[in-house]
Amino acid sequence: MLRAFFARSDYLDYMVLRPLSHITANWEATWDDDHYQLETDSFTGDLNEIIDQIAIATRPDRYHDNEDRLAERVLTELKWPIQKKGGRWLGADYQSILEQGAFRDFGQKELATAAAGRVQMALDFGQPHFDEMDDAHMTMLAALMTIMIYHRDCDGASVRVPEQIDG
Repeated sequence: MLRAFFARSDYLDYMVLRPLSHITANWEATWDDDHYQLETDSFTGDLNEIIDQIAIATRPDRYHDNEDRLAERVLTELKWPIQKKGGRWLGADYQSILEQGAFRDFGQKELATAAAGRVQMALDFGQPHFDEMDDAHMTMLAALMTIMIYHRDCDGASVRVPEQIDG
């Protein structure tokens, strides 16, 4: 069911993989039956793996709590001058806060759980596909997924096949 949420998306590769084009230029993804096709010098393999990781993550009661734990690490461990007012973190770009906080998110548990919560919330609100999400939630789900792939690349867990250099 969750694969269908991400299948044949017009926006997913642009929103999740393109921000990582400074690492690997091949960011376009093509759906093939039940997954995105693997390509050389692409994060499509990682995209497939994080979709699976999100699918098995436990649905949280409040996905914002998972994101807050990441932000709190940035506040307490990195000493960024950020603060939470109301339901928002202020003082830095929210996606940057989550990216930095996720460096100590072992197994990407907080990221995957927050992403699973955002997917389940979309489904609850009658948005059965990534492309049908409202813009703000689509942007944040894509950001969580981009961060997951970036951290996989940083810690050596990426399944990216490097481009062959003829020599």
